[in-house]
Amino acid sequence: MSNYQLNESYDSYRSVDLEARAAAASPYELVLVLFDGLLDELARARGHIEAKRFQQKGQSLEKCLNILNGLNGALDYEAGGEVVQGLARLYDYCIYRISDVSVSLSLEGLDEVVGLLGVLREGWAGVNDGRR
Repeated sequence: MSNYQLNESYDSYRSVDLEARAAAASPYELVLVLFDGLLDELARARGHIEAKRFQQKGQSLEKCLNILNGLNGALDYEAGGEVVQGLARLYDYCIYRISDVSVSLSLEGLDEVVGLLGVLREGWAGVNDGRR
């Protein structure tokens, strides 16, 4: 089995796994599923940059941007107040940085986004734990 076939099989597995998790998730758990998928895809993008697989890097970063745009679009500005406005600014900043990384190939920029989103993911996990 070639590396390409292995990657295709892994992609199919991850897609089914994420779909199954999303289907059974509460709204808070769904955000965690999205963050997990986003952080996983950012790690894959990093590997693509390091290996100079630029087409795959572009596809991975596009997936990341789509997830961030989805998270941003789901924010409730009317009910969320300053917290939602802060999240929107952070999502916008991450979108900007990922767009820059796509051109600059800056691993430092990618690591910055991973760090910011990792902190946000921990916060969402705390919110979810508190709701149980």
